[in-house]
Amino acid sequence: MKAVILAAGEGQRLRPLTLTRPKHMIQVAGKPLLEHLLEVLKKAGFTDILMIVNYKAERITEYFGDGEKLGLKIKYVFQKEIRGTANAFGTAENKVEGDFLAVYGDLLISPDVIKAALKLHCNENPAVTMTVLHVERPEQYGVLETRGARVVKIMEKPSAKVAAGKPINAGIYVFSQEIFEAIKQTKDSSRGEQEITDSIQMLIKSGKKVVAAEISSGDWRDVGRPWDLLEANARMLMKTKPETLGEVEENAHLEGSVFVAEHARIRSGAYIEGPAYVGEGSDIGPNCYIKPYTSIGRNVRVGNACEIKNCIIMDRSHIAHLSYVGDSIIGEDCNLGAGTITANLRLDYKPVKMIVRDTVIDTGKEKLGVIMGDNVKTGVGTLLMPGVKVGCNSWIGPNVNVSRDVPSDTILLVEQSLSQRSR
Repeated sequence: MKAVILAAGEGQRLRPLTLTRPKHMIQVAGKPLLEHLLEVLKKAGFTDILMIVNYKAERITEYFGDGEKLGLKIKYVFQKEIRGTANAFGTAENKVEGDFLAVYGDLLISPDVIKAALKLHCNENPAVTMTVLHVERPEQYGVLETRGARVVKIMEKPSAKVAAGKPINAGIYVFSQEIFEAIKQTKDSSRGEQEITDSIQMLIKSGKKVVAAEISSGDWRDVGRPWDLLEANARMLMKTKPETLGEVEENAHLEGSVFVAEHARIRSGAYIEGPAYVGEGSDIGPNCYIKPYTSIGRNVRVGNACEIKNCIIMDRSHIAHLSYVGDSIIGEDCNLGAGTITANLRLDYKPVKMIVRDTVIDTGKEKLGVIMGDNVKTGVGTLLMPGVKVGCNSWIGPNVNVSRDVPSDTILLVEQSLSQRSR
């Protein structure tokens, strides 16, 4: 059986991180989301992969190639126009034979999820096997009405009252060839897109058998919003085996599960508390504190008297000295000036809010710092308030207190009035 991965979307809710990469290529625990998924597929017995791509497709194709390095056979199909999940999966017609597995490329799952779907599909022989689970706020997802294992109705983001107690669609499917005829008949939704759930609903209405395999929430993580990345990073770090391949100087201390890649250097006085990941060629210390659930990319510099906690620091960024970065994501090629502080806790202890696609969202997180795009520079003494986003290629001058989002390609300076007089 072939596995089809949908990796074509832009990931607009993850701006500014996705201005320069597909969301599937954002790294957590030292690897792109998509690589974690491919490793799971391989463990579940899949080696023949078809990947549907569009947005910044070259970032995916150049990184994975034909899949040989991962022990896989990967082929690509280009979705000419992003018109929804049904349209995307429809591009796989004539490229897969018989039944096939279909997975959204921004999911972190375990092999048990795939095995559960395949087992039910083999036992029931339906037109479609879906996967479902129960979450705290089902109204944020598509929910299903079921009778036993059989799906009788799919509802996309209903009210909280309607969704209460119902399982959500987990985004892992096993399709028969019947799905392609349903896709051809699928009309645009209110969002102007062709939704795969509408295609499945058409099969249900026509009397076709659609079933759902229930999975554990501990085996599934959806990554749709910036703070989801931090949770995904923490989850994958807990699964990363500790290993020291780089150099650890005398009087540096690694506590718990810490992975140090080749050519990385941990200088004297550095204290790294795992689970944590330090990428190839990175230079850490002296005398800094890396707290749990921090993933540091390749060729990153973390200098003297810095503290980093529960963060993703991407490749080639510099946090040179006297800075605090907490519960934050820092893009590639950023340079934080001395004394840059990311505030991550409101004074009233209420959940941090963040603007996502022009809407203020309650993140539900008591602690959340900055989401920073690529190639950002901050001056000395920069203060970044909780939940702020900074766009790519922006410069923030010294002593600026950033309390609202900063667009890409922006220079942000503070106007200062000085008074000089004789003593």
